[in-house]
Amino acid sequence: MSLVELKQVTKDYRMGEISVQALKDIEIDIDKQSFVSFVGPSGSGKTTLLNLIGCLDKPSSGEVFVNGTAVNTLSNKEAAQFRGQYLGFIFQNFNLLPVLTTYENVEYPLIMVQNIKANERKKRIMHYLDAVGIADQKDKYPSQLSGGQKQRVAVARALVTDPKLVLADEPTANLDHDSAFKIIELMRQMKRDFKTAFIFSTHDPKIVKEAEIIYTLEDGKIVGKKIGAS
Repeated sequence: MSLVELKQVTKDYRMGEISVQALKDIEIDIDKQSFVSFVGPSGSGKTTLLNLIGCLDKPSSGEVFVNGTAVNTLSNKEAAQFRGQYLGFIFQNFNLLPVLTTYENVEYPLIMVQNIKANERKKRIMHYLDAVGIADQKDKYPSQLSGGQKQRVAVARALVTDPKLVLADEPTANLDHDSAFKIIELMRQMKRDFKTAFIFSTHDPKIVKEAEIIYTLEDGKIVGKKIGAS
């Protein structure tokens, strides 16, 4: 069974009296434990596509399956529960809570989404902080971390709920080139170690080369698919 499958998906947005088609007849089939990149210019539909897969939006037509569930049919409450159980997210602006420490930022989804008991939370948090190489920063606040360190915290937070799939929208956009490569390699390592699938978007052609499968989008359509890094 595929982890992600989109069938004849379109997405339209209303802008006043004008209808804008953000996605057109998208067909995608992504296996478990994949490392996939969506690439294309701004406005090509990358973020919209990630939002549909992440149950943050619904298609205007077509079907979206994630882990065997037709997520386009879920209610808002059901979608939130599904995200908490199966999905992790990494954002280009990190989205760390400034009043929480590194440890507390990673702990947050375990309290708010999965309600994991304290002893299990501590075990998981330290496991993933150690895995991303930032356990020694656990008591620091985001303002005390570099951009690369913040993104490592975001990776740990995305993985701590043991998701089947992590979605990352331009996860390296605010990092220097060396830090960006380190984060992509870290994501690949997490994929190998924890059998988690990653789907990310990026504008950087050097980063794209690190993906195993690359989908190219233009004007809301998939215009290319190729095999990348192994």
